[in-house]
Amino acid sequence: MSIGEVSRRSGVSTRMLRHYDALGLVTPSDRTSGGYREYSADDIRRLFHVESLRTLGLTLDEVRRALDEPGFAPADLVGDLIRHTRQRIAAEEELLAKLEHVDSAAPAEWDDVLRTVALLRALESESGARRQQAILSQDGKATLPVEALVEAALSEDDPNVAGALQWSLARTGGQGLADLAAGLDSEVVDVRRRAISAISAVRAAEATVLLRRALDDSDATVRERAALALGSRGSTDSMPILLGMVFGGRSDVEAAEVLGLLAAVSPMADDVVEVMQDKLDSADDAATRLRITQALAEIPGSAARRALDRLARDTDRTIAATAAAIVHTLDRRRRHHRF
Repeated sequence: MSIGEVSRRSGVSTRMLRHYDALGLVTPSDRTSGGYREYSADDIRRLFHVESLRTLGLTLDEVRRALDEPGFAPADLVGDLIRHTRQRIAAEEELLAKLEHVDSAAPAEWDDVLRTVALLRALESESGARRQQAILSQDGKATLPVEALVEAALSEDDPNVAGALQWSLARTGGQGLADLAAGLDSEVVDVRRRAISAISAVRAAEATVLLRRALDDSDATVRERAALALGSRGSTDSMPILLGMVFGGRSDVEAAEVLGLLAAVSPMADDVVEVMQDKLDSADDAATRLRITQALAEIPGSAARRALDRLARDTDRTIAATAAAIVHTLDRRRRHHRF
């Protein structure tokens, strides 16, 4: 069978057949009466063996070894092929994810595509400084790959980079909240903590809904970050957790400041003071009583002032001195504002 006929019947180009011949992989073994080389039936069978092995991903050298070396172990080769195939699939999936991230940014010009690709590459850098710089340097008017930013925010360990990602997501006006909400459902507590920090930076009604949901999280850090964010938005739902933070000494200064903001815009200032007073009366450790005394400085209104006046006469000298100093500062501010 001539090379042209073999090509037509097998689908292998004449150029590839000549290449196989040059390599000694499939060589025509018959000759015509005119001296032209022809493929025998055994040559055709070998050709189909070659093509079959190539479809598995073998190189031409591996095909030659598989066909010609008696000691060549198929199991070892197949194992290598499986590993290489998995690596190739992983690379293809990574490429697909990048393309989807670029597509999600809805680029209108090639410059937009290039900026997005540059950002995605920078997010993969091992350098935290480079990741942070790439995020902060984005044009405020540019469309960002929100899905990629959320993915990075939920996995970022560097606090500086995490802060940059949260700032960047906040600029989108809540576009990534659905994906961040999925982060709140993660079984991994660190992912939920990163999610709530990113959600807290978004000033949107949908974010507030998610923050309220996080108040019931099993992790104290997630609950407390949600409470701080909610309280700063004027939500009184956060008050019980904020009070618990003051009593327990977990970010108590921040919690006291937020409680003060809430008390100033809601009719619950006296209720907050009452809860604090009850805790003061029942607590037997000086550290808790001192934190409550300091927190009362943030609460506006006459009820907080009366509580501080009583504490200025407390038997614990540190608490009494702290309360007296707070009262003195409040009186001085009041005289200053009066004039």
